[in-house]
Formats: sequence, structure tokens, C-alpha cells
Amino acid sequence: MTFPTVPEGFRSGFACFVGRPNAGKSTLTNALIGSKVAITSSRPQTTRHAIRGILHREDAQLVVIDTPGLHKPRTLLGSRLNDIVRETWAEVDVIGFCVPADAPVGRGDEFIVGELRAVAARTPVLGIVTKTDLAPPEQVASRLSELAGLMDFADIVPCSAVSGFQVALLADLLVARLPEGPPLYPDGELTDEPEETLVAELVREAALEGVRDELPHSIAVVVEEMVPREGRADLLDVHAQIYVERPSQKGIVIGRGGERLRQVGSDARRQIEKLLGTKVYLDLHVKVAKDWQRDPRQLRKLGF
Repeated sequence: MTFPTVPEGFRSGFACFVGRPNAGKSTLTNALIGSKVAITSSRPQTTRHAIRGILHREDAQLVVIDTPGLHKPRTLLGSRLNDIVRETWAEVDVIGFCVPADAPVGRGDEFIVGELRAVAARTPVLGIVTKTDLAPPEQVASRLSELAGLMDFADIVPCSAVSGFQVALLADLLVARLPEGPPLYPDGELTDEPEETLVAELVREAALEGVRDELPHSIAVVVEEMVPREGRADLLDVHAQIYVERPSQKGIVIGRGGERLRQVGSDARRQIEKLLGTKVYLDLHVKVAKDWQRDPRQLRKLGF
């Protein structure tokens, strides 16, 4: 593996976005990278892994880590997701703390900031007001003021991943706090996530759309096999299992006459083909793994 000669003063390192669930971290990660590396949903707690996206610039390489929303856990899965967040922010060069412009700063934000104060002694923390496209200017100003009152941030910036407002400025602020050093990944690489993980996440994203409020947390996806079709170099066979916790949830995911599962497969297949650049045959099955969020053995099986 070789890297091109880099200019003097080149910076490289890691940044992570933290915040409560549904603060816009995944959408912002994708906007910074310029490609979809993290799934997004209107459902809170969509992110379940520390997903790395890689921004390549002439002067820097910024590895952005999207983390799960830090929250009060009600299951073993929730506790493990919180552990992922804390492990991640302990190892990065700069942290972005995200609050959405369309919701007041609350006790969940204050709790996270309480933990970040200890980290801020050694790692700069930027305050980021996300989703400014969803709020009028006076609401954005109010959110900026609330954020400034939480702690002494290294910088505070409002931005919108959807409209692109100040996304480039945010990248500049993050890069400015990276150490000087050579690139960490080859040019053109956008993430270091295995393809199977990305494919499983795209299936889960499709399955999250339009389901009842109690169901999203109960859905997990495992890709069992990804193999080229014999005699068809242009076709990839993908076999995946969608896991839920109860038989009633299985019926919801499948839908009447299998209609919903077919829609999930159709939506996911389009995204997977775009990701992999090849035609895909997607074979989906739904299984019940009773109370898997609370079962250590099943959590390990599902990759947590």
C-alpha cells in the first residue's frame, strides 16, 4: 500500500460526533464525506456502530466517526451502545457535540456535556447546532445561546447537512485541530467498514421506514452470505436475515401477503447496488430472536 507525497503541514486524524439520539450526527457525517457511509432515519437511535467516514483534502485527511446517540439505557444493547460512544471519544483528536436546532437543549444534552467536560481537558470539543434548515433564525440563535451556556467549547458553529450551510466551515474547524501527519487511509477510500456491515445497515434502514414506534429498536440485520452468481460476473447474491424480538413484530415486518418485506427488499436493493456498483439479488428472511436486546449470547451473535 503506497501513499502519494503529501505537502508540508498536512494534517490527519480522527473526529467524532456525539450527542443524544436523533441529533443529526449520521446525516452530518454523510454530508462531510460527500457520500453515504452511515444510515439515516427519522427514528432515534438508528446508529448502532461507530461508523468511520474518510474526508480527503489536499491539505488533510479527516476520519469522521459517527457514534450512537448517548442515552439512558433500558437494555443491555443500550448499555453497549453507550460504551461505544465513550470508547470512541477517548481516542479521537477532536469531538463535535451536536444539538439539533429544532429542539431545545435538554437534560440529555446536559448529561452528555457533564461527561465531556472531563474529556475537554485533553481533547478539543466543538459545539455544533445541526438541522438549521428546520428552524427559523431566531430559534437557531436561541439554540446557539443555550449551547454556549453548557460549557466552554473550543468553537461553536451552526450548520445544515441538508442545505450544505457551513458544512465546509465545520470541516475547516475540525481539520484545524488535527495533528500534522501523513494520510491514514489510501486516497479514494471513503470508509473502512466491511461491505457486509454496510449492506446489513442499508437493509435495516429500509426496514425502519414506516414501522410502528416500538419496533425500530427490535430490528437487527445480519448478512449471511454475499457471493457472485455462478456464471454471472455482473450479479451478486446477497442473503440476509432480519431479526425481531417477537412473532407479532415478524408479521409487521413481512406485512400482508409479504408486501412490506418486498418493499424493504426493493428499497434496500437500490441502495446496495449504488454502494457496490453491481446488480444485486437480495434474499431476505425474517426470524424471531426472543428479547435479543437483553440477551448477552444473542447480542454477540448479532455483532454487539
